[in-house]
Amino acid sequence: MPKVALIGLGTMGRLHAEAWSRMPEVQFVALSGQHPEKTERLAAQYGVQAFYGIDALLAEADFDVLDICLPSYLHHEYVLKAANAGKHVICEKPLALRTEAAKEMLAVCQARGVRLFVGHDLRFCPEYERARELVKSGALGQVAVVRMSRTTAFPRGWDDWFADETRSGGLLLDLLIHDFDWLRWTFGEVRRVTARRASRAAEAGPLEYALATLRFEDGMIALVEGSWAHTEFNSNFEIAGTNGMLAENMASSTPLALRLHPDRKQPESGVIVPELVVGRSPLEKELAHFVRCLTTGSEPLVTAFDGYKAVEIAEAAIASARTSETITLAQGVKP
Repeated sequence: MPKVALIGLGTMGRLHAEAWSRMPEVQFVALSGQHPEKTERLAAQYGVQAFYGIDALLAEADFDVLDICLPSYLHHEYVLKAANAGKHVICEKPLALRTEAAKEMLAVCQARGVRLFVGHDLRFCPEYERARELVKSGALGQVAVVRMSRTTAFPRGWDDWFADETRSGGLLLDLLIHDFDWLRWTFGEVRRVTARRASRAAEAGPLEYALATLRFEDGMIALVEGSWAHTEFNSNFEIAGTNGMLAENMASSTPLALRLHPDRKQPESGVIVPELVVGRSPLEKELAHFVRCLTTGSEPLVTAFDGYKAVEIAEAAIASARTSETITLAQGVKP
């Protein structure tokens, strides 16, 4: 049974700690945080060892897998430290701030013989899983256009690191990378990226909006918009194909709806109801999947290369927004 240690006790770290504590297939043995009071309290809550910093954790704790839930700018450094210590790694998205850093992370993990898993949990959300199934089954016919939206309030973090794009990567890397990854998983490789963004300072935090247009190898177009200017979180998408449209809105009572053209056979209800996740959230499903892949040696649903490619798309969007130029991605190149 793999032994898991967790580093980083912000919002995502606390969610991961709760998930690990409920999973019988692992031993959750240690956590590491920056603030002694919070670290000791959470360690006592979950019955695990408390550490302060990765050096002490690696030197003194007995574990197999390090789950990294630190701010994005620390991912590169801490993945390399864990890999060089012979630990398998689960790293929250984004894998890194830049593709060059991500490339080194993949290379070091491979050289050290450790597994690197990247947390893109949208692949484990029932409505997104079902949407991909419908696309792949041909129910929508040939897909021509996809529109995706992800909006929320500006995130607050330790030392306000989200507001510093050199540490967070900004909206396109931190938030819209969810959609970039799902789109590539569902529709294949992205060929060109064009993006624009607007931001304004405000007392409650920066107001930011971004729009990215992705052109895929088969000619399909995806429009992805995101915002850090809303009071609540919401996500939705529309997938338009030659047979009809699939729409999702998490705020709706029927979040996933399939509408086919009149000459196509309609499902009885006209609505596709996502399979409910009983007992396990998408995050728990993701972590359990990673553990299963580790124990069986199987390929994960999200590979380290997938994490690299998501960063590559986001990096292209950031460059396009900065230069007002369309960025063409290199094809067939692996790190």
